[in-house]
Amino acid sequence: MADSRLIRCPSCGATNRVPLEKLEQELQPICGRCKNPLPIDGKPVTVTDATFAAEVERSPVPVLLDLWAPWCGPCRMVAPAVEELAKEMAGRVRVAKLNVDENPSTALRFQVRSIPTLLVLKGGKEMERIVGVQPKAEIERRRQRVMA
Repeated sequence: MADSRLIRCPSCGATNRVPLEKLEQELQPICGRCKNPLPIDGKPVTVTDATFAAEVERSPVPVLLDLWAPWCGPCRMVAPAVEELAKEMAGRVRVAKLNVDENPSTALRFQVRSIPTLLVLKGGKEMERIVGVQPKAEIERRRQRVMA
């Protein structure tokens, strides 16, 4: 099959394979199951303790999880790089953000002691941990190393 992206439907949870050529033509993809429009904006998904399993563990693609807090200056410094990566890797890698102050269970589960912390997860399992502010190129290099 031609290059495509996997996009999860926020309405029914179905995973849809959308050809890149359709996205490049700026056509709005719809879910094959429920027929609702699929998100193609390439923005990070907000994850909570309650939605972690659905959004991260059952993701059909690897996940780059940004663990952050609104009061954290270094977290705000790394946020633009995370948002750029979300746009560039849309459909190939899901980029998610989890506020550690509002979601302590997931932060505790991964023993997050310092923020910002970026986790590369596959099937909900930690494959790589990046702690502190890192340039976008380094984040991408470490993600690729794990996914190779």
